[in-house]
Amino acid sequence: MARALVDQWLIHDDFLLTQLDGQFDFVVGNPPYVRQELIPAALLEAYRGCYPTMYDRADLYVPFIERSLSVLLTGGSLGFICADRWMKNRYGGPLRKLVAEQFHLKIHIDMVGTPAFRSNVIAYPAITIISREAPGMTRIAHRPTIDLATLSKLAATMCAPELPKDCTAVRELVDVTDGAEPWLIESADQMALIRRLERQFPSLQEAGCNVGIGVATGADKAFIGDFDSLDVESDRKLPLVTTRDIASGEVNWRGQGVINPFSENGGLVDLRDYPRLRRYLDARRDIIAGRHCAKKSPDSWFRTIDRITPTLASRQKLLIPDIKGEAHIVFEGGTLYPHHNLYFITSEEWNLRALQAVMLSAITRLFVATYSTKMRGGFLRFQAQYLRRLRLPFWRCVSESLREELIEAAVKRDLAACNQAVFKLYDLNREERSCLGGNGI
Repeated sequence: MARALVDQWLIHDDFLLTQLDGQFDFVVGNPPYVRQELIPAALLEAYRGCYPTMYDRADLYVPFIERSLSVLLTGGSLGFICADRWMKNRYGGPLRKLVAEQFHLKIHIDMVGTPAFRSNVIAYPAITIISREAPGMTRIAHRPTIDLATLSKLAATMCAPELPKDCTAVRELVDVTDGAEPWLIESADQMALIRRLERQFPSLQEAGCNVGIGVATGADKAFIGDFDSLDVESDRKLPLVTTRDIASGEVNWRGQGVINPFSENGGLVDLRDYPRLRRYLDARRDIIAGRHCAKKSPDSWFRTIDRITPTLASRQKLLIPDIKGEAHIVFEGGTLYPHHNLYFITSEEWNLRALQAVMLSAITRLFVATYSTKMRGGFLRFQAQYLRRLRLPFWRCVSESLREELIEAAVKRDLAACNQAVFKLYDLNREERSCLGGNGI
């Protein structure tokens, strides 16, 4: 009997491509996590043709969620434990838009820091219940203790018609989904503060600040070395700053340099004009020409993956490592070129020391913590896509006295003083300061 049931119920096939008969009241699962680089090209093309949400560098679990939602009956529910990255990052935008427009995010349980799986994971999962019904309130819980009693009580609370008045483990929030925008699932007072700042102030870029990332070479062992020992013409190398150079919070250059194969007009230099550079590259040709980008364009075999713009080295900039527990914002005076593990901010409008105070403040941490995915150990990703979400007043609107206060706080790296100045900058009231961990002064 068991074999007969399994033969009827179990389908051994590709869930994303197989034909399914009818629709369903419930879909439950833990979809596979597979990066696009590991999916055969023909299969990836087939998936992209079927699933519009497979956008940018979306992981395979994204079309699994789309397919599962598509087969729900009206009133049916999807319950998945799945990586939470799609809820906030760029590639999850189309899937978030689909959920916001056609479904109701009923339940979200944030599993950051909880041992949801037997093995360690780099990013954390979340449990979500999404129903095919009109959008409404979302019930949210954070980091539950993994034991039978706690989880049984949490499940009962999540399913109750109304939350008990004394309930602290579960909250209800409105407008968690908002088109393709990242989901805001933190506390209601912090969400209200972010929404106010987003309404009131321009974005970082609108305020005249640009965010970028340092150079990726594709073969650091060939392109990067001791600056003085790089045996090329003097205008074919640049001093390089890496995360190790700024670990202390200040720049302590260790003497690394990067080869620059680009001319001032943006194209590659003619190696016949640079005999020392040509000898240097030819000696490392096996490594450099073996890269994927070099095989795609053999005539440009010696280019770095990213174009190098030498004028960037001479500009003042703020340097920001990708993954950190707290904001780690370092001022660089305009002599070094950033490596690809560093993001940078430049500006023709804002004084960068004053901007450093803003970036070191609790406001910036709130924006990054809200919009980024959290990594194991409580680390945040200070990536460009999250930094650009920060709101910032126009520099012309900042009083002279407050400008000086911001600059002094940053130069001294006094985080408390940075916060106090930034609270004034955004005109935070007592309640808003309190929700950031500040005081009501």
